[in-house]
Amino acid sequence: MAISDVESPLSAPADRPGRRIGVPGIVFFVVAASAPLTVAAGGMPTSFAVSRTLGIPALYVVLGVLLVVFTGGYAAMSRSIANAGAFYAYVTHGLGRVAGVGTAFVALLSYNTMQVGLYGIFGFTTADLLKGRLGWDLPWWAVALAGVAVVAVLGFRRVDLNARVLGVLLAVEFLTVLVFDIAQFADAPHGVSAQPLGWAAVRTGATGAAMVAAMASFMGFEAAAIYSEECRDPRRTVARATYIAVGVIALFYAFTAWAITIGAGPHQIIERSGREGPGVIWGLATEHLDKAFSDTAQLFLVTSLFAALLSFHNAVARYFYSLGRDGVLPAPLARTHAKHRSPHVGSATQTVLAVAVVVVFAASGKDPVLTLFNWFTNLGALGVMLLLALTSAAVVAFFLKDARGENAWNRLVAPVLAGLGLAALFVVCLRNFDALLGADKNSPLVWVLPGLIFVFALAGVGFALVLRARRPEVYERIGRG
Repeated sequence: MAISDVESPLSAPADRPGRRIGVPGIVFFVVAASAPLTVAAGGMPTSFAVSRTLGIPALYVVLGVLLVVFTGGYAAMSRSIANAGAFYAYVTHGLGRVAGVGTAFVALLSYNTMQVGLYGIFGFTTADLLKGRLGWDLPWWAVALAGVAVVAVLGFRRVDLNARVLGVLLAVEFLTVLVFDIAQFADAPHGVSAQPLGWAAVRTGATGAAMVAAMASFMGFEAAAIYSEECRDPRRTVARATYIAVGVIALFYAFTAWAITIGAGPHQIIERSGREGPGVIWGLATEHLDKAFSDTAQLFLVTSLFAALLSFHNAVARYFYSLGRDGVLPAPLARTHAKHRSPHVGSATQTVLAVAVVVVFAASGKDPVLTLFNWFTNLGALGVMLLLALTSAAVVAFFLKDARGENAWNRLVAPVLAGLGLAALFVVCLRNFDALLGADKNSPLVWVLPGLIFVFALAGVGFALVLRARRPEVYERIGRG
């Protein structure tokens, strides 16, 4: 199905998303989902501490190269298929409808858990900031629910408004991290060393766990295709936005991780990360800049988390829209707002799910960072890794039927290399999942959480088979938009 063939089965213009965004807008959504300041403040110290690997900066470069290779096939697919279902649509056209629905169910699980899990750390961090700065002693869940409300309002509005909001937040976030990075190199206590960028540094600790933690930082880079029905030139916009986003994320993260090791000292960063956790960033900011900058950066951490919440919310809403339109999920999910052209029913559905989960975790009294955030975001990241590998296989299968003018690198070599690399990375993730959770290898969480991915995949496959047997007219629409 070529882009020119993409039509919504709903005839009313209000039931089609508007084509309002270009390359910059999509890049904002994609990079916002990866939350640069959140990764710098939380992800990187955790990676150093858990894996005890000095070469975290080098791993960002290695993974960036892998994802650029993946983007070759992914971008080629986007030139032939424009569908808000992205992974679901690509796998359907490459590997068939049954595999496509299984992929869709995994995608819904992954993106919902990534988005909802972020409310745990958003609520905790924001509540802590309000208490420290204003003396307001609010429970984390109250702040999280307030965040849900604001995200719901923005998700209801036009997509270009969301892009402008994310653009402002990202500009502030990038500037903050860049100032921090430069200060570390300018005031390096042990001098500037290239040691963290070498392969020997990569092998200093648990490389598998380090790769898993670093890969989780890229989550959201693949979301460009989700907005293919809302961008002005899908044949070019999705590919360009994805390449730009991957390049920016990989280089920026590698540079920031290197700056952290230089600021703390290559021989001290691992021990210090284990001792101070995320506080190592605020400590380095105070040491090499001043406390005022550190305090301001903590405020921007909140906006960074909010930007990621908004980005993932929009992604989930569009998956609901695509699956509702194809008849896989209830048809009302395919409705778009008459004025804003947003998938407002899918957006509202995601909001309800977020409220329900936050309320359940609030009632449990568990730590929102160690449970809601840690469990859900790691589960979501693991699911997305599987989706990336499946999509690479789908690209190869799709273009074997018809090359569509794509060169051999984009339609065959790149997706094969990326698929093998991503499949291996997924296996490494499974084997190191206990380290990511900070749990004992015998903990039920180590197999229950990853098991959900396979349960959802099998449920999707089973549902597709039921549709094929009992509702063939719906089955034929799967993945066709």
